[in-house]
Amino acid sequence: MNVSLERYLPILDWSRRYTKATLVDDLLAAGIVTVMLIPQSLAYALLAGLPPEVGLYASLLPLICYGLLGTSRVMAVGPVAVVSLMTAAAVGGLGLVSVEQKLAAAAGLALVSGGFLLLLGVLRLGFLANFLSHPVIAGFIAASGILIALSQVQHLVGVSIEGDTLPELLHGLWLAQADINVITFALGLATLVFLFWVRAALAPLLERLGLAKRTASLLAKAGPVMAVVVGTVCAWAFELGGDGVALVGSVPGNLPALAVPRLDWAQWQQLAVPALLIAVIGFVESVSVAQTLAAKRRQRIDPDQELIALGAANIASGLSQGIPVTGGFSRSVVSFDAGAQTPAAGIFTAVGMVLAVLFLTPALYFLPKATLAASIIVAVLSLVDLSILWRAWSYALADFIATASTITLTLLAGVEWGVSVGVLASIAIYLIKASRPHMAVVGQVPGTEHYRNVERHKVITQPHVLALRIDENLFFANARFLETKVYDQIAANPKILHVILQCSAINSIDLSALESLEAINQRLFESGVRLHLSEVKGPVMDRLRRSHFPEALSGKIFLSHHLAVMELDEEDFVI
Repeated sequence: MNVSLERYLPILDWSRRYTKATLVDDLLAAGIVTVMLIPQSLAYALLAGLPPEVGLYASLLPLICYGLLGTSRVMAVGPVAVVSLMTAAAVGGLGLVSVEQKLAAAAGLALVSGGFLLLLGVLRLGFLANFLSHPVIAGFIAASGILIALSQVQHLVGVSIEGDTLPELLHGLWLAQADINVITFALGLATLVFLFWVRAALAPLLERLGLAKRTASLLAKAGPVMAVVVGTVCAWAFELGGDGVALVGSVPGNLPALAVPRLDWAQWQQLAVPALLIAVIGFVESVSVAQTLAAKRRQRIDPDQELIALGAANIASGLSQGIPVTGGFSRSVVSFDAGAQTPAAGIFTAVGMVLAVLFLTPALYFLPKATLAASIIVAVLSLVDLSILWRAWSYALADFIATASTITLTLLAGVEWGVSVGVLASIAIYLIKASRPHMAVVGQVPGTEHYRNVERHKVITQPHVLALRIDENLFFANARFLETKVYDQIAANPKILHVILQCSAINSIDLSALESLEAINQRLFESGVRLHLSEVKGPVMDRLRRSHFPEALSGKIFLSHHLAVMELDEEDFVI
């Protein structure tokens, strides 16, 4: 029972080894992440098209839930750029007018997304995320980064535009160019230049001044915080709000009330598909970061438990008037570098965010939206890596097509279309490859017991023996392909009297493939050819023994492919 509880409540495991030194490390990491999370929460709420306090609310209970249920020691959960963009697209697609309705829709989106994640985790279906290939994910994130950066240009120059796609955003900016606020643009541009300088040059400068590399790196990552402080002070001191500079304005200084979002049944249905897409993308992004950082400390991540933790975090966000959340890359790296030792660091961060909501929100009134937009642009441009197109093109045409179509549709039709096509393209690529598995006619490497592809190596073959290696599991999608391959080889060489299927790469054979093997066996026997198997793995052999195939096989099943060839080469080949 304890083992079962620890699987679903990892806190029961790591809390037993919690020490004073661990507490100090977690508190330090939490303090640094809290400082970083405050401006990010505000910025990503702005990106989602919602009031700034929504981002703060999404950084409270979700962190506590993940701290109790998550398996990553350093994961920093909260709003992130790509998920916030998807939230904006999903809420915008409902055609809502009032802010209250949009808030309810965003919270409902988090709630439904969390429900999907929780269900997948309970059913232990974390492996389904593997169907979303890395090239497709990289393409989607790159395209999303472009859309995010472009969508924030309006706040950077002080105009207002509508649109979620590249053509719509470009058209809107073109029409609004006459309305650009010069002061807003100057402030936004100065913030951009400062943040790019901080990212590229501050850490080396601090190291030259004598600071430790780790300290210099952490201070450099606090660049957005410095920009927020300076921008807020400038807006207050020079009364920039009166000059048309858009400010964050009044932010409620109270904690959110817990409630189920008020939506009608039709709206819940409309949110289902976007919520599922957000759940998949958020999980893939989060678990990738978690596994990368865990590997550096030789720790392990349980993907199924991560689904449960992220599901609970999103449900908590939805119930507390927040938006969908997931593990953030930049914050998690900062948490790792700052020395976080356990998920308690996330819980302490939530406490810090509670204090910020209660006591710091009045200071956010004069924060320029242009400053937040600049911080978003600098953060997401690091996601834009279009070199994935060239790498995919040079490596595999199918991956290039999937990546290019994902990028194109994300830019031209929106994030939901982009990720939907990406998922379908990933599955299609897998099915196409699996339905046409690589099969090679093999021969003996001279002087050895090894057998290799006759088209790649100089090997020895016997004219009356066809040795065919199958490099894929056999299932319904490729069963007919196997039949066709064998029949074509037999038709092309009338001297063949034996066919050996080398099964060393086969881990499973389903019922459709078994029926194809039976058909091959029968047809070859009627043609005067015997069918043999070699190097069948134990689990596959166990499954075959449940059928009548081994007894009906016209040939034999050999433990070694070499033994099969040697024995058949010595036989009197008369059937």
